[in-house]
Amino acid sequence: MAGKRKVGNLLGLAVLSYLVRRPAHAYELSRMLREHGDARSIKFNHGSLYMVVGQLAKAGFIADHGTSREGSRPERTTYALTDAGRAELRDWMRELVAEPKHEYPHFVAALSLIAALPPDEVLALLADRLARLTEQRAAIAALVEGSDVHPLFLVEEEYRLALLDAEAAFVRGFVDRIQDPEHGWGPLWAKFHQEGT
Repeated sequence: MAGKRKVGNLLGLAVLSYLVRRPAHAYELSRMLREHGDARSIKFNHGSLYMVVGQLAKAGFIADHGTSREGSRPERTTYALTDAGRAELRDWMRELVAEPKHEYPHFVAALSLIAALPPDEVLALLADRLARLTEQRAAIAALVEGSDVHPLFLVEEEYRLALLDAEAAFVRGFVDRIQDPEHGWGPLWAKFHQEGT
């Protein structure tokens, strides 16, 4: 397992992966990230991209490959991947693929505190969530089915579909556990709220 990385922002990983293909300046990298839909997986804007490019250069993972100017636009610095950057890219990818990380999804945080709301309200909110999960699933499925690129380059969308299916199954099971006529949690949960008011 790698220690703390010199550049820990996942946007840096994306920059390294695009520079494997050819040297590019930050504006080109931004365009490639948007054209390939990376904004769905990695949060970024122009400011964060330029900051990460600077961090990668400082760490020695990319290096100045020259400058260019188009018309009256500002001069742009083109960067190329270094041997250290190529090694960092591979090591980072190996770590991300092989080692599950503990993450902090918002829904998990809400579930850990779910008893703060009365069960009737939770049931209504879960119904809303299921409807939105269904909408998200339909949108992603349409994106996958309407694409003409090889499925390998959409595997992250297949993963999102699997997560949405798993979450929807969990929510339905949770609803059943609240509403079960014999052993449902609803009556005890409601009593807890009645005593607290």
